[in-house]
Amino acid sequence: MKVYLVGGAVRDKLLGRPILERDYVVVGATIRDMLKLGYQQVGKDFPVFLHPESKDEHALARTERKQGQGYTGFICDFAPTITLEDDLIRRDLTVNAIAEDDQGNLIDPYQGKVDLDNKILRHVSDAFSEDPLRILRVARFAARYNYLGFTIADETVLLMKDMVAQGELKTLTKERVWMEIEKSLKDGAIHIFTHVLSDLNALPYVTPWQTKWDQDTSNTIADQISRLDQSNETYLRSAFSLWQYRADISTYNLEQDHKIPKAFAEALRDLQTNLPLLQSQTWQADTLMQIFNQLDAWRRPERLSLFINSTRVIDAACARRGSELSKAYKAACNVKAQEVIALGAKGAEIKTEMDKLKLKRIQSLLDLN
Repeated sequence: MKVYLVGGAVRDKLLGRPILERDYVVVGATIRDMLKLGYQQVGKDFPVFLHPESKDEHALARTERKQGQGYTGFICDFAPTITLEDDLIRRDLTVNAIAEDDQGNLIDPYQGKVDLDNKILRHVSDAFSEDPLRILRVARFAARYNYLGFTIADETVLLMKDMVAQGELKTLTKERVWMEIEKSLKDGAIHIFTHVLSDLNALPYVTPWQTKWDQDTSNTIADQISRLDQSNETYLRSAFSLWQYRADISTYNLEQDHKIPKAFAEALRDLQTNLPLLQSQTWQADTLMQIFNQLDAWRRPERLSLFINSTRVIDAACARRGSELSKAYKAACNVKAQEVIALGAKGAEIKTEMDKLKLKRIQSLLDLN
């Protein structure tokens, strides 16, 4: 029984990037062997085990045989006679098919280190074409490592174009497509991800409401996303909004038809609905109040913050108005019910009079600017 570190951990170690997780391949072992050693078995399609102490994933070396269409339907063989080379040849890219033994020696039968040094993303074998999800993965890797100068090998581009033409991407579930989109959002280079898919004629399968993606669009999105407040979910939702706000989504149900999480879909709709108000020639207190009310800002201030975070990086004019919107909201929030009650307001009148007072304070703030 031999254990090898494989995949992304080896790749990122060689690139000098942080290693977020470690995956291992075990050669010459059976399920019974792993259980005797205290590993915990997980996974349904093939045996994967968690190390008893580190909890790192350890998978038995395996081969796969395609059965049917799409990214599922593989028949796996994980007999102890399967070699490391047999396992690695089924992986997607040569840079992901490098292994490291417990002494730190590299096992690289498919020249992944050479491609890594030359900054090339190249498929390992024709088995690549059996899994359409790999098209999205390659686009994501091209985006993630774009800052290092990585490009996709010509033969891999041709193979992926052929897969797209054959309709392989139609077999992917919307949930799985969203997972790749979200990963690319987290990597911070969604524009490259999209540009690669556009060149492959694959974009309609990923964002069917966005069928055109040129270099100018890519550059604009890159600049806007780079200037966002990068704070966890706020960043991701803002990046998603900026990525798609030019598209016409009016005929799409993003949550049901495309399995996009509600929070992301809501952020995009908020941007598309309220940006015209932010950019309107008439910039009066009632315009700002309309934005606050549409965003339900009195009960959900985080929704307003997300909108402002998105709009402030669009251009200088939006940035100024976003700042004014933030100040106006604070001024309006200082209006308390006790103020209008002291003036004689009762019952339903209280909210009406509070809204009037909020408008006055917002307008006074705008007049000062």
